[in-house]
Amino acid sequence: MILSEQHGEWRERMRGFSLKQVQPGAGSCDKSGEFVDANVRAMADQGLLGIVWPEDLGGMGLDYLSYAIAVEEVSRVCASTGITLAAHISLGTYPIYKFGTDEQKKKYIPPLAKGKYLGAFGLTEPNAGSDAAAIETSARKTDKGFVVNGSKRFITSASFAGTVIVAASQDRSLGRKGMTCLIVDTKTPGFSVASEENKLGLKGSNTVELAFEDMLVPVENVLGRELEGYRIFMETLDGGRISIGAFCLGMAQGALDTLVDWLAKCGPPSQMASKKLSDVAVEVEAARLMVYNAAQYKDADVRADKECAFAKLYASEVAVRAAGTAIEVIGMPAASCDLPVARIYRDAKLGEIGEGTSEVMRTIIAKEILSEIQRA
Repeated sequence: MILSEQHGEWRERMRGFSLKQVQPGAGSCDKSGEFVDANVRAMADQGLLGIVWPEDLGGMGLDYLSYAIAVEEVSRVCASTGITLAAHISLGTYPIYKFGTDEQKKKYIPPLAKGKYLGAFGLTEPNAGSDAAAIETSARKTDKGFVVNGSKRFITSASFAGTVIVAASQDRSLGRKGMTCLIVDTKTPGFSVASEENKLGLKGSNTVELAFEDMLVPVENVLGRELEGYRIFMETLDGGRISIGAFCLGMAQGALDTLVDWLAKCGPPSQMASKKLSDVAVEVEAARLMVYNAAQYKDADVRADKECAFAKLYASEVAVRAAGTAIEVIGMPAASCDLPVARIYRDAKLGEIGEGTSEVMRTIIAKEILSEIQRA
């Protein structure tokens, strides 16, 4: 894909940053399970935690294509760092920028953009995953604010977050129409990190279960309007799929890098190896086109559920296939921790699950295609 001079230079900058600052600790954080705190600080120093927000709110004022490239290049060498960046921007901060009041934006976005703390997004629950309308966390309105009780699970970076965007139900009998979205300060009494998840991959990212016990959230922390939480979360996830697509694209490229380096050291590849290398390269480039296309829709401020689902679905499945193919071609050496492809293989599976499973993406795509036919 031909990038503009500006985006090409940005890619080179992000590639250099990732190789120098992020890659050296990728293997060790995977082994230890320690949070990629040093990488987060390095990204904050580069301004990456506020990459798409306006300069007057502490951000860099860049576009979504630049953001997608940054997530791709970081994830190319360390998926744990890539998912931390993606969740912070697309899930932890975007809802405030898009739906927040001027006062909420001025209060919360500058510290998020500067990396004083991370942002997190609380939707998934022990009994509510793909069906977001089934959430059980309750928000009872009182004269003093909303009393919140319940729990969230598989929440990225919440142990290191200063704010969490929480979906709660004011009236479960209304289903999705009874949801309200709240900005929760993690220092609020009644908020706690209940446990940390023991995951297959992404060992250096923080994924936890949250508990809310009579947590009082002031009325001024309602995001958007009361009972409009479902719309806010769905639009947030739509844009978040661009970043997950970029995250998966980076892992796929990382697997391809490993395969290319291995074959280059082994002399002329066999016909089988050449075919598999070619197949991976084609799929990675196709995924890149889809992810960048979705980012450009976002930059044009055009709602693009289908294109975002295309990008997320295809890039996530390509990442798993690319890592698997690299392991098949390389053989037993790829099963060791000496090569990053084993780590990528474990990390990549999350892409097919988080922010909408592959099955959900296919449902969205089918719905959008049929709607287009009906409108024609």
